[in-house]
Amino acid sequence: MSDPQAAAAIAAAVRDFNTELWTLYAFAVLITVLRTYARVKAVGLGDLRADDFLIWIAILLYTTQSTLAYFAVNHGEGLANNGMSDSERAALSVDSEEYHLRVFGSKIQVIGWTSYVCLIGTLKTAVLVFYMRLIEGLSKKYGIRIWIGFGLVASTFLASIITIYGACRPFAKYWQINPDPGNVCQGAVARPIVWVTFISSVLTDIYLIMIPIPMLWGTRLKLAKKIAATIVLGAGVFVLICSLLKTIFVIVDPIHGAELAGRWGTREAFVSVITTNLPMIFPLVRNWLKPIFGSALFSSHTPSKHPVGFRTIGGGYDGSNRTGDRRGRSNSNHLAVSGLSVTESEERIFQNVKMQDISIHSEPASELQRPQEILVNTEFSMTEERYMQNGRENARRVHNT
Repeated sequence: MSDPQAAAAIAAAVRDFNTELWTLYAFAVLITVLRTYARVKAVGLGDLRADDFLIWIAILLYTTQSTLAYFAVNHGEGLANNGMSDSERAALSVDSEEYHLRVFGSKIQVIGWTSYVCLIGTLKTAVLVFYMRLIEGLSKKYGIRIWIGFGLVASTFLASIITIYGACRPFAKYWQINPDPGNVCQGAVARPIVWVTFISSVLTDIYLIMIPIPMLWGTRLKLAKKIAATIVLGAGVFVLICSLLKTIFVIVDPIHGAELAGRWGTREAFVSVITTNLPMIFPLVRNWLKPIFGSALFSSHTPSKHPVGFRTIGGGYDGSNRTGDRRGRSNSNHLAVSGLSVTESEERIFQNVKMQDISIHSEPASELQRPQEILVNTEFSMTEERYMQNGRENARRVHNT
């Protein structure tokens, strides 16, 4: 291949990389905007939670990572201190353009790994905060599982950061060209970094998936509903696939694998942002698709008002059922629950509930519902049934509105 042909091929490859990089970035930001819109629509601007803000911190980190990838390819020409023989290192002049490009690219690799670890850690923290919202009112044992998740994410984050900044000593060897600094100090293909970040991803991704899925499959939802909710909550498996492919390329081909690993690292970051937002935008997309698919895929029954403690995959407390509103109501306040109303006193008792008692709730009930029960309607909305305790009668009545 002649030099003009080689230059044209390189230019085409760079153009393809830029197109993919910024297309994925734009789509990820759009999905995050939709997530924020869905949350504001569901709970109001004043009731946004920590995960709604963490996701935008993650977008800033994703912006940093995408920008670094752009400069590494477009200004650093994809070069670093790896993929060179000893003779090539010795022959490379410190005054040459290639030498400076390799130093520049090597420094970007270190910063890129740092932004990647911070991005993934922030996204997983946002997922855990979302889980905290999802299980509010449930038994404390579910909260313990989530706090263990926080500890796991924090420990793997620290392990990755320590590996990045402690494995190569002195630190300046990360951009040393000659003599060969060794694999540990070649940021693009450093095996300690690759393995620690990969193991961290495997441990945390699997654990995060295993928090909601077993509880979901212990419910009375129909099989199709369980599968759909499992796909939404278990989408993190796609992040694992990207991380696995990235690791394989680096380990199998340390010379040319760094380029492919970089591409899959970009895709991994993109998929991580999408899967973190997916549970929150699911109700919004569901409502958009309902007029098209009708009741064949979605329930045609929608409660006019959600009860206190209403939970959705991505929803939260309904804006009309806030604490301030409840205090101003009389003792005979009625809450609509998919065609039912629950008479409440001003003093409400929030009981622990068992995930085994989750059931589908789409039609008015003709008999008393058991206390301590979560109701899940056919739109995957999780509702905690509140019931009153009368000091004299110590009973609960459920009647049609």
